[in-house]
Amino acid sequence: MLQTLTLFALLVGWLGLLVPVFPGLVVMWLATAMYAALENLAGRMATIDWLLFGLISLLTVVGSIVDNVIIARKMRGRSIPWSSIVLAYLAGIVSSVLLTPVAGIAAAPLTLFAVESARLRDRGRGFESARAYMVAWGWSFLAVFGIGALMIGAWVMWAFF
Repeated sequence: MLQTLTLFALLVGWLGLLVPVFPGLVVMWLATAMYAALENLAGRMATIDWLLFGLISLLTVVGSIVDNVIIARKMRGRSIPWSSIVLAYLAGIVSSVLLTPVAGIAAAPLTLFAVESARLRDRGRGFESARAYMVAWGWSFLAVFGIGALMIGAWVMWAFF
């Protein structure tokens, strides 16, 4: 039963990575932390189990950093100022919370397009900034989704072998 619930939480977190502001890796880590705590209380945590939990923890931190580095590097490589990046990010978060996650996915690049078009006085260059954001988000998603798959794989080794 515990393994089923943990796997369900891991899959929810992993699929939640599709939504840019959803903390999928953190949800996955919390699921494995609860699993570790309950397994430890039952006296079933061996050294290898703690090592795999440590690996999952490390992957969580690395994934969180990689996500932000990929997006920031791509956008800053296009000379998009931090103020535009922050406004787009905030628009995505607020829209996801107040409306739906899908609204957040649309709000961030649309906000970036509007802000950059106004700043540059050129809609074409504003569109290129928004496009750069979407490409960066795509690469970031692939990296984080892969890291999430590694986390699930490490937990499966821990829980079933």
